[in-house]
Amino acid sequence: MEALPDAIVQYILSHINNSIDVASCNCVSKRWQDFVPYLKSLYFPRNSFDNHFSDETPESIIGKMISRIECLEELVVYSPFSTSGLASWLLLAGSTLKQLELRMDNLSESQPSLESPSKLDCLAVAKNLESLKLWGVLMMNSPKWEVFPKLQNLEIVGARVDDAALVAALKACPNLSNLLLLGCDGIGTVSIDLPNLEKCKLDFYGVGNSSLFLNSPKIESLEVQGCSWIRVRETKCLRNLSISNNAGRVYMVDFGKLSALESLSIRGVQWCWDAISKMLQWSSEVKHLYMKVEFTGDFETLQPFPEVDIVDFFNSHPKLQKFDIHGAMFAALCQKDSLKNVESRFVIPSLEEVIVTVRSPLNAEQKMSTLESLLKYTKNLKTMVIRILQMKSSHSSTDDFFDEICKFSHLNRRIVRIE
Repeated sequence: MEALPDAIVQYILSHINNSIDVASCNCVSKRWQDFVPYLKSLYFPRNSFDNHFSDETPESIIGKMISRIECLEELVVYSPFSTSGLASWLLLAGSTLKQLELRMDNLSESQPSLESPSKLDCLAVAKNLESLKLWGVLMMNSPKWEVFPKLQNLEIVGARVDDAALVAALKACPNLSNLLLLGCDGIGTVSIDLPNLEKCKLDFYGVGNSSLFLNSPKIESLEVQGCSWIRVRETKCLRNLSISNNAGRVYMVDFGKLSALESLSIRGVQWCWDAISKMLQWSSEVKHLYMKVEFTGDFETLQPFPEVDIVDFFNSHPKLQKFDIHGAMFAALCQKDSLKNVESRFVIPSLEEVIVTVRSPLNAEQKMSTLESLLKYTKNLKTMVIRILQMKSSHSSTDDFFDEICKFSHLNRRIVRIE
């Protein structure tokens, strides 16, 4: 390093972003101190000040480091900070920041803070942000943001949110292309109207009865967890869709024709059968289908799936390449007698991989017949995986069924395997 020109040394060191490493480099020599103004990124880990013995406060030290940087573009702070500390940092670097990530640490507060401005309000000065990531957020009041015209990525992980406050926050980010709300509690009904949104992942924590209304004509990938009512009207660009509800029920879905959809995943304890049948009807062009729904039923009563005609199912999904199917839906496919009178020309044209999860020995004969038919009528099948999951029964039929699956796997071992 001593043999290198100053400009090269500064360029190399300017790629250091961990605040602990930056502080260490400052102690080497005055020559090494000269690289700090050229830093573009600064990262403060959670343990940045664990061994701090200086008279200066951690927030003051952070402020001094930021003040020495000419054009800070990325700031990540996981160490604790106050509202006043954050406000002072953003006054120094807010105009140049493009990426900001903060561990807010106010999720544990029992009541919203009465201080004004709040931590969220302070972010308003960073008008040129392109990416904003927040952890542990309490958003019970609408943040005092005007608009972030360049913000394309917004991620909030772990939050207690009021519906109106969330809508107001999203309204201040009109040009988002990526939105992630993960582990958000308190959501009742949320309406998202973002014309440039392409990727959206929503995970609403609670009893699973939230409602979502999404209007984003460019949406390509959508993941939703915890909603009972979902309406997405613009779907011509939607390629990847995942809907799950681990705590509640899915009552209503409204998507329209999913002509561009390639991957569909539907999961949950209970779905209204009308919602399942509509999803399957709209996704006729899908290539990858994952289904793990335990029960159907419109209200409190849990009901088994109705019979599903396997021939009609695959005729309605001619482009299906990968099919991952769990207990209840597989049992529904096995109940129908449609395989007894299959036309000789029937074929499953595109299917290459099948993953079947079996949980019960009931209707073992029909299930084996369905497995054999999938192998027989699928001309391009490369892999069939049979997963035996928690099959508990004292009846001898359990052992007999397992033996049949083992024989089937052995006879077709080039394609079939048991996990």
